[in-house]
Amino acid sequence: MLDFLLYNYDDLTSGVEVSAAVSGLFYFKKYKSTVIKYFIIYLVLIAFLDFANAYVYLVEPDGLLSNLSGTRFEKNHWLSNIYWNIGAILFFVFFFRKVLKTKLFLKIITYSGCTFLIYAIINILLNWDKFFNQFFISTAVFGAIVIFMCAIFYFVEILLSDEILVFNKSINFYISATIFIWWLIITPLAFYDVYYRYEIGRNFHDENFFILRSLVYLFSNIFMYLTFAFAFPWCKPESVDSYKN
Repeated sequence: MLDFLLYNYDDLTSGVEVSAAVSGLFYFKKYKSTVIKYFIIYLVLIAFLDFANAYVYLVEPDGLLSNLSGTRFEKNHWLSNIYWNIGAILFFVFFFRKVLKTKLFLKIITYSGCTFLIYAIINILLNWDKFFNQFFISTAVFGAIVIFMCAIFYFVEILLSDEILVFNKSINFYISATIFIWWLIITPLAFYDVYYRYEIGRNFHDENFFILRSLVYLFSNIFMYLTFAFAFPWCKPESVDSYKN
């Protein structure tokens, strides 16, 4: 079973990503008047960009992109850093600015998002070479904090409103709870990336940590994307009047 999961890691991950994106597109009309339409577009883009990330398999001797071998673009850290470690955080700041209603919460996540973006850009510029072959722990932790704030602010709002009575049908709840749990599980792995890094032309990783890391990501991704896929048909669109921003 372990060998099966590791061997089919990419296919399984892509499968659940695509299932969430397809589910969202199938129910797009249902949510087209709500902020969820942006979330569906986000899922489609993530699925596409993760597919684009697989270009590294073509950077092989005699491969279609063999000319990239030995260059900064041999590995896909640069792309993942842009669209996931930075882009995903900024999307959820945008998303929760559409969902939250409390002015104080809106100000906090807006300033936090702007600060995060500025910090991420400065961190990249100061560590330009590392940008192409590793992830930045500080950026990952900062981004996770922003995600946690967004989700917690949403939980506080529903606890103080009548929405708590129907939260089980709220897609915003499923999104908030799922990303909170996903980032809570994944973020600690960033501190151990020293055991899973590579330089151009050479790989460095501890075999046991590689297996553990792969399984944690795999099961976390399956949980997250299947929850999204389930939420689209299960939940009811929230009133357009709920979105004040």
